[in-house]
Amino acid sequence: MKDDIGGNDCAAGAAQQATERSMQEYRVESAPFYLPLSDEVKLFEIAYESRLPLMLKGPTGCGKTRFLSYMAHRMSMPLITVACHEDLTAGDLVGRYLLDGASTRWQDGPLSLAVKHGGICYLDEVVEARKDTTVVIHPLTDDRRVLPIEKRGIILEAADSFMLAISYNPGYQTVLKDLKQSTKQRFITIEFDYPTAGLEEEIIIHESGIDRKAAGELRKIAEKFRALKGRGLDEGVSTRLLIYAGTLIAKGVDPRRACTVSMIHPITDDPEMQKVLEELVASIV
Repeated sequence: MKDDIGGNDCAAGAAQQATERSMQEYRVESAPFYLPLSDEVKLFEIAYESRLPLMLKGPTGCGKTRFLSYMAHRMSMPLITVACHEDLTAGDLVGRYLLDGASTRWQDGPLSLAVKHGGICYLDEVVEARKDTTVVIHPLTDDRRVLPIEKRGIILEAADSFMLAISYNPGYQTVLKDLKQSTKQRFITIEFDYPTAGLEEEIIIHESGIDRKAAGELRKIAEKFRALKGRGLDEGVSTRLLIYAGTLIAKGVDPRRACTVSMIHPITDDPEMQKVLEELVASIV
């Protein structure tokens, strides 16, 4: 009997070590470059200490995901990111039974891993996920902080170091695709926007390697493009695309060509609008 107990203890210990190794894979090893825009760092730290779920709201490519990576590294927390899409099911988040020879075994999903072992579970663009997915996270976003796993008939209590974070781009919302108020009002929300001129130039210089003059020109182009949102463009050009353009310029691509392939073609397919944007670029570079 003692041998059996020892064997069970060894198996449990091996399983725990395997889990710890897998969680190490979600550590952000090197510090991401991030320049705070406002008080978002302080708000994040307070939300984590108070066990509050967090929503990051803002346009695409404005730094929401980079901010979360920065905070995960800053606080030495694992970061499990789930890119939400229309086929994402509750089972993809929570876990499922898998065939293992003649039997089955349970495999935790990313949300279950974070709930059990601590860390940030980040649901990126959660509005893209199926409705049953958002319902699953509701018990984690109030004072219960639990995750029911119906297939196993158990309820997981969230570790003290667990944090749920989601991102949301209100610019893409439609009647059919939007977060319900019952979901929105479960989170504290930090709103993001494109960085101020000075910060955005610093980011472009650091990430792409171009000089300040070129970075300033890209920033001016971005201002012109963003002013056309709702007037021919569905969305303004993101900081990410400015970095792409800067990277091409740093590698020797003609600035106008770099802006065309990195900033114009990605944001519009309309030939007339493309021509307007090309003329704006030509007036600056």
